Amino acid sequence: MASLIELTACEIAAGVQRQDFSAEEVVSAHLERIAAVEPKVHAWRSVLSTRALERARQVDSLVRSGSVLPLAGVPVAVKDILHIEGVPTTCGSRILEDYRPPYTATAVARIEQAGAISLGKTNLDEFAMGSSTENSAYGPTLNPWDTTRVPGGSSGGSAAAVAAAMAPVALGTDTGGSIRQPAALCGVVGLKPTYGRVSRYGVVAYASSLDQVGPIARDVEDVALLASQVCGRDSRDATSAPHDVPNFRSQLGDDVSGLRIGIPWPFLERGLDAGVLASFRAALAVLENAGMRLLDVALPHLDYAIATYYLVATAEASSNLARYDGVRYGLRAGEAADLLSMYGETRDRGFGPEVKRRIILGTFVLSSGYYDAYYLAAQKVRTLIRRDFEIAFQACDVIALPTTPSPAFRLGEKTADPLKMYLEDVFTVPANLAGIPGLSLPSGLVRGLPAGLQLLARPFDETTLFRAGHAYQARTDHHRARPVL
Repeated sequence: MASLIELTACEIAAGVQRQDFSAEEVVSAHLERIAAVEPKVHAWRSVLSTRALERARQVDSLVRSGSVLPLAGVPVAVKDILHIEGVPTTCGSRILEDYRPPYTATAVARIEQAGAISLGKTNLDEFAMGSSTENSAYGPTLNPWDTTRVPGGSSGGSAAAVAAAMAPVALGTDTGGSIRQPAALCGVVGLKPTYGRVSRYGVVAYASSLDQVGPIARDVEDVALLASQVCGRDSRDATSAPHDVPNFRSQLGDDVSGLRIGIPWPFLERGLDAGVLASFRAALAVLENAGMRLLDVALPHLDYAIATYYLVATAEASSNLARYDGVRYGLRAGEAADLLSMYGETRDRGFGPEVKRRIILGTFVLSSGYYDAYYLAAQKVRTLIRRDFEIAFQACDVIALPTTPSPAFRLGEKTADPLKMYLEDVFTVPANLAGIPGLSLPSGLVRGLPAGLQLLARPFDETTLFRAGHAYQARTDHHRARPVL
């Protein structure tokens, strides 16, 4: 039998359910792996060893009593922006370093009800604001493929934990690419579901009209397994959509012949690494050989996506982060002379440079005299981008793009130039602006580092993404490559 840390989530769930091995054995194996490689990667904010082992024993007891659990014994890494009752949620920020939530996020509760076991909380860019996981107040996460390079962000800890075999699956959040981009740079699979597919209850908000929870794993089948559990209506989240959730795994083997794949070639003409482009072209050839049909599509307003995103997202961040004032929870500057000074001192000490930058920008674009020129204009362009996708999907079923413009860059390489950092999300932010689902798949190595193929589909059509992604992985071995630590 393969080592327990090498098994997929599907294999673990099946094995625990058959009682071939116990959930406690699975969790113990992953805790040993974390102890061995975490010092090299720094993927975790906290490891919940005692809680995880206790939960594993409960799962084993349920299985022995005849319960059928879809995620029986599957260890999960949880991004430290989703709440687990009584466990610190820091969001990678000093302003929340002592905060312990009194409730659990719906996405976490659902996977645990299905038999999954939360191993701990993973590192992230502060309040999910970043593309490299260098903005965490607790230090950067390192890429398991090359520890001198970034793992992507903001869900870099979750992606790195999966890539380094510290967990078979993870939960992340994606506001502008924060699941797909680190998945690509770490050589794993990541899904941003349709906006509204997954409840955001218990997820600390960055930009409420863009944030979405999604799974990260080493193959499409595991992502589909986890997605079937976390998706679905939740009355505690007003933005949660009342759509039925199919059994995504059951349709993975369906025929993909004739599936139409659209490529917006003009959008790919600038700033794309030659190796990533070659990897993308090779991936398209695989899709075509699987019987899918390639065609050109026009998405004329994507050139404005980055500018639009950084107006909409920062405006919403300015509003959402106003609650961190030192009064209700988190850090407080107690020696301040008066209330306003306490507000200012608390926020100055608690927030890092990138969060401050985005709050200031968002406050500016919402201010009197600038609202119409910036925020309102950005919302109008956002509508144009969404309509571009609606028109394109009349001609095709899936749109293909590279996930990132380049492989993982070196630590510190782009921190001094925010614009260069923001452009790392150029291929991922359009899906968030349009509210559509996106799937990133490993598409090979470029100079020894992973590259990603991104597939986008119509709203609530994750099934087609999984079918196309599974067909691609059935014909390639890129998702089987592992970093050496």
